[in-house]
Amino acid sequence: MIENAESTILKCVAGRHLGTTCPSEVARILATGHNIPREWRKFMPVVHEAADVLLARGEITLTWKSVVMSKRAGPYRISGPKHKS
Repeated sequence: MIENAESTILKCVAGRHLGTTCPSEVARILATGHNIPREWRKFMPVVHEAADVLLARGEITLTWKSVVMSKRAGPYRISGPKHKS
């Protein structure tokens, strides 16, 4: 299931080149894919786990109020990797 969460996160991020994605949006997509859209909260732990894996691999960036986070803690948004110029 985590692989599905990872790919869903990456698809959401790719669709928002300059924007961010909420982890709950990813959970809602996963829940809908399992035909239980109202139970999206059950998917949040796997979304958090997938975000941790993708962050460790440098495939995403986590932010809160436009501040980059080095690890997931509390509320956060997901975006593509931030590359230094």
